[in-house]
Amino acid sequence: FSSFPSPSLSLLPLFPSLSLSFPSLPSRRVSPQAAMSKLSQWLCALALLGSAWAALALAPPRLQPPAPLRQALLPLPVYLLVAFACYSLATVGYRLATFNDCEEAAAELQEHIRAARADLRRRGLRL
Repeated sequence: FSSFPSPSLSLLPLFPSLSLSFPSLPSRRVSPQAAMSKLSQWLCALALLGSAWAALALAPPRLQPPAPLRQALLPLPVYLLVAFACYSLATVGYRLATFNDCEEAAAELQEHIRAARADLRRRGLRL
């Protein structure tokens, strides 16, 4: 942003007593990666790939790709959907297989349950 002029405008050559300055807005430095959520990133990529597929698959007859490419191109969204489903299932399975047990948290939760049961018994509720 150093190549842009400053936000103050000086009209000294035309009007020596007139000088306009604009207050600077507070700037927040946000990286482009942080400004875009994962959902919007996926949607942008999907829109880009979808538009490229539509441009190739729905091209006018004189601009269509060769027949072997066209035969592979038409079912491509289904193949990608199946590949994405397989990747998702593999990711969920891996995360479940490598899930860490929290022994301290489990013991603390059991203690809270015992305390709640004792409190309910003290108040006259039978469990």
